[in-house]
Amino acid sequence: MTAAIATSGLIKNFGSTQALDQLELSVAPGEIHGFLGPNGAGKTTTIRILLGLLRRDGGEVSVLGGDPWREAVRLHHRLAYVPGEVNLWPNLTGGEVIDLLGSLRGGYNRSRRADLLDRFALDPTKRCRAYSKGNRQKVALVAAFASDVELYLLDEPTSGLDPLMETVFQDVVRERREAGSTVLLSSHILSEVEALCDRVTIVRAGRAAESGTFDQLRHLTRTSVVVETSRPIDGIDHVPGVHDVDLNGSLTKFSVDQSELNSVLERLVSFGVRSLVSSPPTLEELFLRHYGDDVTSGRTDLAGVR
Repeated sequence: MTAAIATSGLIKNFGSTQALDQLELSVAPGEIHGFLGPNGAGKTTTIRILLGLLRRDGGEVSVLGGDPWREAVRLHHRLAYVPGEVNLWPNLTGGEVIDLLGSLRGGYNRSRRADLLDRFALDPTKRCRAYSKGNRQKVALVAAFASDVELYLLDEPTSGLDPLMETVFQDVVRERREAGSTVLLSSHILSEVEALCDRVTIVRAGRAAESGTFDQLRHLTRTSVVVETSRPIDGIDHVPGVHDVDLNGSLTKFSVDQSELNSVLERLVSFGVRSLVSSPPTLEELFLRHYGDDVTSGRTDLAGVR
């Protein structure tokens, strides 16, 4: 099956700054794919190349089987884009903007447009200059999701939305996926990505650091364990694969590499296990696995990560 999005060895330079360095990205048809990384990692540059707004300096890129630079007009009839900072025509109403953007894609579903206006609680009769940032985002979201397109490119699409509207957004994205559309979702809100995405790609310094399903990525990091035993555990901090041990009488907390989990559990049995809780790594832990050093040194912007 041909990928909805495929990049191979993608390179983009801005003068002496290399924004993309051999980026590999593959998004299968019908999936929601998370695209993660802090500001400056290369996410927005990649999306602009996928939209045909920037020309790549090297590598290969395919969007819906076409070249986004040479076939931008044709491809834009088959995709919709929502940026994190929406700028609208101030003298047009929200409804007029939605109609205009829909017409550029060759039309839209009028009944879905009405349903989305209601669900996002957006008044389409107001002029855009009167909208808050959140309402400007809603205009772009309604315009995108009202269109019957094959691919949605969403770059921080819920910026400025309140938690209730974020829930509506997630519901709508799932509905579009069930209808057969593909979604590339770039977001700093890790809980949003974890709730929605089938696979994720974590980008660092213009390269794909990790890519796969959550289960595949979780095998690359550690499981947290909290165990209560009949007698205090000794020597657990010297067991291969065990990290961050916190001993407090009969209660012990630690993290363990996935590959060593079974052997560690077998060792715990000899101390009389009363209760045990193990937690797989969260997406935030997976993310910080690649960016933890940058966070502690203040070298990167992780606004919105929680």
